[in-house]
Amino acid sequence: MRKILLAFLFGICCLMSQPGYGQLNKAYFFWVGRGFLIDNRYQEAIETLNILLKVDTDAYEGYFLRGIAKYNLDDLLGAEADFSTAIEKNPVFTTAYQYRAITRSRLGNYDDALKDFREAIDLRPDLPGPYYSRGVTYLLSLQFEKAIADFDQFIRQENKVADAYINRGTAYLFLKDTVRAYEDYNTAIRTNREDPNGYNRRGALYMAQQQYDQALADFNKAIACDSTYLLSYFNRAIVYSYTDRPLLSLADFDKVIELDSTNSQTYFNRAIVRSQIGDYNRALEDFDRVALYSPNNVLVYYNRAAIYSRLGDYPAAIADYSRAIELYPDFANAYLYRSSLRYMLKDTKGARQDRDIAEKKIAEYRSKLRDSTFSIYADTSRKFNQLLSFDTKMSGANFERITNQEGDRIAMMPLFRFTLVQPDTVATVDPKRYYLERVDKFQKEIGNPYMRLTTKECDLPTDSLVAIDQRLEKEAMANNYDWRTLFERGITQSLIKQYTNSVNTYSAAIARNPTNPFLYLNRSTTRSEMIDFISSIDNSYQRITIDSDPVNRLKNNSSRTYNYDESIADLNKAAKLFPECAYIYYNRANLHALSGRLPEAYEDYTKAIELNPNFAEAYFNRGLVQIYLKDTRKGCLDVSKAGELGIQEAYTVLKRYSVIEH
Repeated sequence: MRKILLAFLFGICCLMSQPGYGQLNKAYFFWVGRGFLIDNRYQEAIETLNILLKVDTDAYEGYFLRGIAKYNLDDLLGAEADFSTAIEKNPVFTTAYQYRAITRSRLGNYDDALKDFREAIDLRPDLPGPYYSRGVTYLLSLQFEKAIADFDQFIRQENKVADAYINRGTAYLFLKDTVRAYEDYNTAIRTNREDPNGYNRRGALYMAQQQYDQALADFNKAIACDSTYLLSYFNRAIVYSYTDRPLLSLADFDKVIELDSTNSQTYFNRAIVRSQIGDYNRALEDFDRVALYSPNNVLVYYNRAAIYSRLGDYPAAIADYSRAIELYPDFANAYLYRSSLRYMLKDTKGARQDRDIAEKKIAEYRSKLRDSTFSIYADTSRKFNQLLSFDTKMSGANFERITNQEGDRIAMMPLFRFTLVQPDTVATVDPKRYYLERVDKFQKEIGNPYMRLTTKECDLPTDSLVAIDQRLEKEAMANNYDWRTLFERGITQSLIKQYTNSVNTYSAAIARNPTNPFLYLNRSTTRSEMIDFISSIDNSYQRITIDSDPVNRLKNNSSRTYNYDESIADLNKAAKLFPECAYIYYNRANLHALSGRLPEAYEDYTKAIELNPNFAEAYFNRGLVQIYLKDTRKGCLDVSKAGELGIQEAYTVLKRYSVIEH
């Protein structure tokens, strides 16, 4: 569906004739935002359209375009909200209904999507686009006859769109009408001979019917059309495997992994092929990778156990069979194989118990199937050793790419503190910071042009920081340890990782000026940084993050705990001295989250947002907290708002959490 979203952008020109766009500045921002969309510069489009919508809150076209930008960044909830606002401002905005329907379809909300399509078609029954999109929604919701009817309607008006024939052919295939499916796939190929999708679909149908030569020819043609289309290599690898050409199969699986290093189906299939040719160690490596990405997938443990068994590592094999049984308690074959291994390890009691359970389960299912010779569980070894097709949904898996090969994590936005940065750095990266007169007055009182309240890392060289610290030490002695100089030196000592000295220096400054909230703010941040630094040394603690594995839980992986109470106490004092400062509540929320007190964190993020409605970092972190607390929809709405306000990491989170797998 993504492809068609920008197809109508050029048609939006007519919207500029509306009276609301009579002023030049509004027209300028509209056209610039539209240009960014056409160039696929979606975040810049959002920033530009934000300016337009701030000036004119009734500019429904602006909400519509911003919705398209969010959609293309996988911010589906944000896109839905913007399309809804566009419809609210203009109830006859046909295209907004269509795109909201597309968005709702991707969210799995088919009922509301179909209502929107109905509205769009009622408003403009002559437009072909809504019929196509509704056909896709019918296809996804398994209403195949209705999907075919809509694709028929679309094709009557637009008969040169290959995807329409492909989708209709797929609907026929689900209805087991392979003749018409072939006809549509053939027509799609004739319509666009350079599109690999048509060849792939037809090749997959040939492969399903064991016509491997024809399938191979189609996959070769698909690769000739697009050498980066991984589905072509994947399918061809399966054909090579089925036709006893394992080395060619492995080469194609290698190519898929080169194109997509996190594709678990490919690692799984490559492991199967490697095990078939006796390359057990490398097969284990592949199964280990799949287990990391999909820890609840019974197929991985069952097959990996067999390899451990062949390698003579019986305890590891038993552990994997046990895990498979834990995930799939009726898995008779897992009991049988575990029974055999237990016999080999002289555990006759456990072996006998496993065999009794297996035989009981097989008997139960034979009677249910009324089949005296066979059961689905008696044949699990054959079933579970088969290659998985690319469309197979492995249990518990979500294979959307979200991290790189090294397993990068999506961390919470960091703490705010006064630090030293180049002045032009903050000017370019912090344009939306809300103004606090007391902060401005404090910075002027300190008088250091490099000092700013920010989350950014210090960008001054270490040798410069050491020189500044030495200068401040002399100045402190010369001016009888004035609190201002002590505060500056507390910053430099923290930046060169002399955390204990930094905390002591802040404490000395506080003793001389106990009513200044910013001294407590920075001492709090330094105390928490010291905890993090200690934890990085003993390597037993990790920040709360969205983990890179498919469980993706906000979690604390500590094996020992670290106490942030002193840091939080400093922020409690700061909040009493300056209750209007959103940064204080934001920092305290972060420390509550790091301490595992998520409800308290949520409350403080909310307070920070009340004080600063454009607090992007607070929206982002509050969203992560809500996702962990299982309120994924509200969490995604917060993360969406953070993305709208400029947090680029938001779209990585939304890509993972806002899309429903079909």
